[in-house]
Amino acid sequence: MSKHIQPTISMLDGAILRQATLDALRKLNPGDLVRNPVIFVTEVVALLVTVLFVRDLATGESAFFTGQIAAWLWFTVIFANFAEAVAEGRGRAQADTLRQARTQTVAKRLCDPERKELHQTVSALDLDVGDLVLVEAGDLIPGDGEVVEGIASVNEAAITGESAPVIRESGGDRSAVTGGTAVISDWLVVRITAPPGSSFLDRMIALVEGAERQKTPNEIALNVLLAGMTIVFLIAVVTLSGLGRYSGADVPVPVLVALLVTLIPTTIGGLLSAIGIAGMDRLIRFNVLAMSGRAVEAAGDVDTLLLDKTGTITFGNRMASEIIPVSGVSDREAAEAALLASLADETAEGRSIVTLVQEKYGVAAPEQSPETSRFIEFSATTRLSGVDLGNRSLRKGAVDAVLRFVRDASGRTVEDQGFAAAVDRIARSGGTPLGLADGSRLLGVIHLKDVVKPDIKERFSELRRMGIRTVMVTGDNPVTAAAIASEAGVDDFIAEATPQDKLDYIRRAQTEGRLVAMCGDGTNDAPALAQADVGVAMQSGTQAAREAGNMVDLDSNPTKLIEIVGIGKQLLMTRGSLTTFSIANDVAKYFAIIPALFVAAIPELGALNIMELSTPQSAILSAVIFNALIIIALIPLALRGISYRPLGAATLLRRNLLVYGLGGLVVPFIGIKIIDLAVTAIGWA
Repeated sequence: MSKHIQPTISMLDGAILRQATLDALRKLNPGDLVRNPVIFVTEVVALLVTVLFVRDLATGESAFFTGQIAAWLWFTVIFANFAEAVAEGRGRAQADTLRQARTQTVAKRLCDPERKELHQTVSALDLDVGDLVLVEAGDLIPGDGEVVEGIASVNEAAITGESAPVIRESGGDRSAVTGGTAVISDWLVVRITAPPGSSFLDRMIALVEGAERQKTPNEIALNVLLAGMTIVFLIAVVTLSGLGRYSGADVPVPVLVALLVTLIPTTIGGLLSAIGIAGMDRLIRFNVLAMSGRAVEAAGDVDTLLLDKTGTITFGNRMASEIIPVSGVSDREAAEAALLASLADETAEGRSIVTLVQEKYGVAAPEQSPETSRFIEFSATTRLSGVDLGNRSLRKGAVDAVLRFVRDASGRTVEDQGFAAAVDRIARSGGTPLGLADGSRLLGVIHLKDVVKPDIKERFSELRRMGIRTVMVTGDNPVTAAAIASEAGVDDFIAEATPQDKLDYIRRAQTEGRLVAMCGDGTNDAPALAQADVGVAMQSGTQAAREAGNMVDLDSNPTKLIEIVGIGKQLLMTRGSLTTFSIANDVAKYFAIIPALFVAAIPELGALNIMELSTPQSAILSAVIFNALIIIALIPLALRGISYRPLGAATLLRRNLLVYGLGGLVVPFIGIKIIDLAVTAIGWA
């Protein structure tokens, strides 16, 4: 499967880093920072220590140690802001690419829908909902809308990044158009459906920039937990101050502040927002726009996946795979008849019959059709197509229609056991039988097969390893649906499905506690897309489908649901892993700071100095420095995300605890010891 991936914007991009540095300083505004309780508390105590530092300078007391603590506390706050600013900067860079489509577009607003030559040239920003605009070859579509007249080839590269044009026409599921895309042939009359400033492209830019990113439920819950831990540790530190005075060890306020900041989960507090922003950024790289962080998060918990058969599991166009002649008719005679009946048939089915006959049976097409030939186009009334050649009347079409044609031509009912057996075998295999006749003679059966995509079975196996159940939705009869479901390797299928059937299935699954994802592109899919926990609408679909879903696939590739689920799981894993690391690395800081607080009054606590740190001052300073630097060190991991592999929940939990739990314990011991040696050698402590 090919999937368009936008180029990654490097975190080390100079422009992004410069802007992120400025943004990190702007984010020091307490009114903005209060949304992050852990970092807000860090800023408040940093300000307190700064005041104490200024006081010590004014009174002539030694202020060097206090000044260092104050400086590194401010660095901690700035580094946390920097992580979020870098993530937002990458989003803005993606948005700049999209913004190129927002040129000063002019529109040809129709004064009279019946007279297209009468139009008024206005700015696209002056269009209102309901206005009709004429878009001709070379014009940009001025806003989101529905095609009400015409058919044209449209270049959507400004939105999808793909250069291949698509067909847009009135009616059906290919009528939705997006502002900023270009008509490259023919013309369209478009009814504007979105007011200026709220088009699909405008929403894309706002979402990519993070302007409308709301905290997800899990993110809010984790924020509440972190705030609770901060309050608990604040109470504990205040209590330690009284304990110190009782034991004869008067602990200075800067030291207590250092203890507080190293105890509270500043690491995950500083990275939490960046993780969420980066998750949406990774989706954008796969050309999927999430309307909210909630949708990305829900994708990580999906356990049931609904996929349409046509265009998702199969290629969508039925193709001829064999021609079965009846008794008394040779393979070559049946093949030649099928070829002649399909030469003027420009449908995908007709072209596939011509290709099959030429490649499998070695029958060459005549250089030119006889002058006496007359092509019979397919009709919904007759359900037949073919050609008249002199006194021959070749027809192909629905089995009952072909039998009726032969009966009318011969004046009697024609029965052929071989014909009936071939029809039955093809139907049971999930194919579509087409009858083939020459006037009053049955010639055979053409087997049309809805071809399953070659890599789809392996991809469904991958989903199964993720713990996700796949369900195929199709309008086919149960026999055909069962055959295709077996070949594709899905876990279940819904045959003869109506929009209500899809909706009912999703509701039942959700009642049973399952999270359901679905993709669709038609107006009939809108109810199910709105009901699903993750509804992925195709960019090429109708406006109703795009409005109903909470994600839009700009490449209109339904199988990309697999990547969406993987990115959602990666987001949850990254947040969980870094939370585990953050809490675990606090344990090492206890061994650095707590002995340093009371070792003078209680020498026995020196036994806890297992890192053999040089002095109490160097231990405290080293822990504070490590606490600031680890945020910077983890920014690339927060933005890139933890590598996801489809493993069981128990295996993932063990790996998470081993790598990030144990790593969170070991890394601070090594890091604090190295910093202690450095600050002692320099003479900072």
